[in-house]
Amino acid sequence: MKKVQILWADDEIELLKPHIMFLEKKGFDVVTTNNGNEAIEKLEEQSFDILFLDENMPGMSGIETLSKVKNLQPNLPVVMITKSEEETIMEDAIGSNISDYLIKPVNPNQLLLSVKKNLDKKKIRSEKTTQAYQQEFAKLGMEIGTHLSPEEWKDIYKRLVYWELELDEISDDSINEILHSQKEEANQVFSKHVEQRYESWVNGEDEDRPVQSHTLLKNKLFPLLKESSKPVFFILIDNLRFDQWKYLQSVIEEFYRIEKEEIYYSILPSVTQYARNSLFAGLLPSEIQKRFPEYWVSENEQGTKNQYEEQLLGEHIKRHGLDIKYSYNKVLNMNVGKKLADNISQLMRNDLNVIVYNFIDMLSHARTEMEVIKELAEDESAYRSLTLSWFEHSPLRDIVEALSEEDVKVIVTTDHGSVRVHHPVKIVGDRQTNTNLRYKVGRSLNYNKKEVFAVQEPGSVYLPRTNVSSSYAFCRKNDFFAYPNNFNYYANYYKNTFQHGGISMEELLIPYITLKQK
Repeated sequence: MKKVQILWADDEIELLKPHIMFLEKKGFDVVTTNNGNEAIEKLEEQSFDILFLDENMPGMSGIETLSKVKNLQPNLPVVMITKSEEETIMEDAIGSNISDYLIKPVNPNQLLLSVKKNLDKKKIRSEKTTQAYQQEFAKLGMEIGTHLSPEEWKDIYKRLVYWELELDEISDDSINEILHSQKEEANQVFSKHVEQRYESWVNGEDEDRPVQSHTLLKNKLFPLLKESSKPVFFILIDNLRFDQWKYLQSVIEEFYRIEKEEIYYSILPSVTQYARNSLFAGLLPSEIQKRFPEYWVSENEQGTKNQYEEQLLGEHIKRHGLDIKYSYNKVLNMNVGKKLADNISQLMRNDLNVIVYNFIDMLSHARTEMEVIKELAEDESAYRSLTLSWFEHSPLRDIVEALSEEDVKVIVTTDHGSVRVHHPVKIVGDRQTNTNLRYKVGRSLNYNKKEVFAVQEPGSVYLPRTNVSSSYAFCRKNDFFAYPNNFNYYANYYKNTFQHGGISMEELLIPYITLKQK
C-alpha cells in the first residue's frame, strides 16, 4: 500500500524533528523544507498528499506560498500552522481554501488528527455511516412491520431519506442495495396503509387523518395569515420531493433558518391536475367539478388542466372570510422567473403572494423523453444533484435571496412528488383512457387486481367520473402501467424514469417548510 506523502514547510523545521519522527513511525513519508520557494519547487518535482505550511516564514510568507500552491495544485489539502492568533491572518488563510488551521505549539497528535481528517475522512465516515445504518436497519424494519399512524409514517420516511442522503457519499453498492430493499419494503407496507385508510381520510371519518392537499391551506396557511402582520410568500415548487428539498436546504440556509419542517400528504392521483387544484381550491376533485364546473378540465378534454388555480384560490379565500390582498404568479420559464425576481418589491404591499414555480415537473418529463437528461439524472442521487444545480442558477434562488432581506414570512412547499419506476404492470383500457403511467381512469379497465389499488366507485373518494362506468386504478411503490401491445418496448423505455400519480412515500409524503430570516 502506497505511503502518504507529507510536505512540511517551516523555517524552524530543525526544531520539529520529534514531530517528524512521530509521523514517520505512524507510516508517513515526510519531506521537509524551510522556505516557501523550495516548497513550490518540491511540489513541481513530486506528488504529495498533504502540505503542512508555516504562516510566518522569511522571504515568501506562508500566505503568499499558499496562493502559489493553490494555482499549482488547487486540490492539495493544506494545513496552515502559525504562532499568531490574529483574526485577519485566519481569515486570509480560510479565504484561500485551506483544509485546516493549527496554532503553535502543536503536538504530534494534532498533526496526526489533521492528516486523518483530510485524507481518511471519506473512509472513516463511510465506515461509521455504514455501521450506524446497520444498527438502524433492524430498528426501522421492526417499526415498518407494525401498525403505524400517518404521523409515524412521516417519521419513517424522514429517517429513510436521512440514510439515503448519508449513504449518497459512500461508494458501497452492497449497503446502498440494502437501503433500497428496505425502502421498497416500506413502500409496500405504506401503500397498504394508504389503501386501507384513504376513503376514511377524505370522508373525514378518521380522527387520525393527516393534513392533505385539500386541507393544507385551511390548516397551515390561513391561520398564519390571520396571526401575521407581515406579508406571506407561499412558494410552491411543482413536484418537489422531500429528499430534493433536503438538497435545496443547504442553499436556502444561507439566508434563512428553518423555523418548521413538516410533511403533509398529497391526495390521489398524486399529479398536478388533481393535487394542486385541490390545494388551491380547498376542495377534493369531484367537489371542484360540482361547485365550479367552469374551472375543472376533465381528463378527456383538451387544454391545460391547471389554468384556473388563481380563481380557485380566490374562491377559497372568500369562502373562509379572509379580507386580504393577494397575488398569484405562475413561473413556467426563465424569462418569467427573471421578471418576477426583478419586480419582487412590488409584491410587498400584498398580504399573501403565491408563487407557483414549474421546473422539477418539466425535468421529470424531460428525464423520460430526452437521452441527455436520462444520462444526467441516471439515479436518485443524480436527480437530486440536478435539482440542486438548477435551483442554484435559477431566478427562484434570486427571489428567495431577495425575500431574505425583507420583513416577510416565507413558505416553501409542493403539490406532489415522484417515484423512480422499475416494474411494469399490464393494463388494458379503451381509447379514452388517460396516458399517465402511475394511474389510469377509464371504462372497462382490465388488470390483475392484486397488482393495483382499484377504485370502482370514484365518488367514494371524491374523484370525478369521466363517464358513468369509469373507474380508477393506481400503481403502488415503483410499478408503472404498460399496455400488452409492445409491452417489452414500453417496459424498457419507461423503466428507471421518474413518474407520479400513484401511491408511494416519494409521491405522497411531501414537504411544507416555514422559513425565518436570520
